[in-house]
Amino acid sequence: MSSLEARHRQAQLVVSFIYVGIPLIFLGLVLWVCAASDEGAAKWAAALVPVAVLAVGWWRRGKSRYLPAHWPRAGFLLGGVTALFTAFAADVLGAGSLALWALPITVGGTILGSGFGRYAFRALMVPAIAELADSEYELSFRMRGLTRLRLSVDASQVTLHEQMVLQTVDGESTVREKSYPLTAITGIHAVTLSGSERLKYPVAMKLAPASSPGPALILQAQGQDWVLPQNEAPAIAEILERRIGRVSP
Repeated sequence: MSSLEARHRQAQLVVSFIYVGIPLIFLGLVLWVCAASDEGAAKWAAALVPVAVLAVGWWRRGKSRYLPAHWPRAGFLLGGVTALFTAFAADVLGAGSLALWALPITVGGTILGSGFGRYAFRALMVPAIAELADSEYELSFRMRGLTRLRLSVDASQVTLHEQMVLQTVDGESTVREKSYPLTAITGIHAVTLSGSERLKYPVAMKLAPASSPGPALILQAQGQDWVLPQNEAPAIAEILERRIGRVSP
């Protein structure tokens, strides 16, 4: 079995647990709470919530199984919902007094769920290898340092994402993106920064990567140059070259 195949199997096993296994555990816990409750037959209606979560998880697994950047967030949400609703159902149905423990239980669920998502991501992506270019995954690489910039590479384009917090009443966040078709990339160079360079970017960013000692990727596309500090720059450069070679005439 190749390294990529082993990574794929390990990651997909954990992804299946996140999207399907956690909702099944959720369903089992709620059924156990319902069985322990002295309420009437209406108590079993609580099981509709984990059934709905299971259906959504099954659907989202098909949509997100090749999107590693989504896995930690999915684990965070599913783990948190499972912990919070189970504690809430136990308290409401009289199967146990967990009201005082609802917050720590929920925090624990989100940490565990997010941990599984991060484990799946690392099992697939760390360390980066050139063979990832031959997979179906949308590959995701975060830049080094205190930055919100992330590089993703799919089968047809490369995209730079910057997570930005908007100053709105609701405190919402959004992702600003800059995409280039793979065929528009004119230069890919893996270099080493000394840390004294002054990096300039063609698009203004709220928190742009700063120069720091170590590997970096220079990405040239449509007359724009990006210097992206990333510890695995040589492998990323090879991945990009392979994917460009697959789409170039």
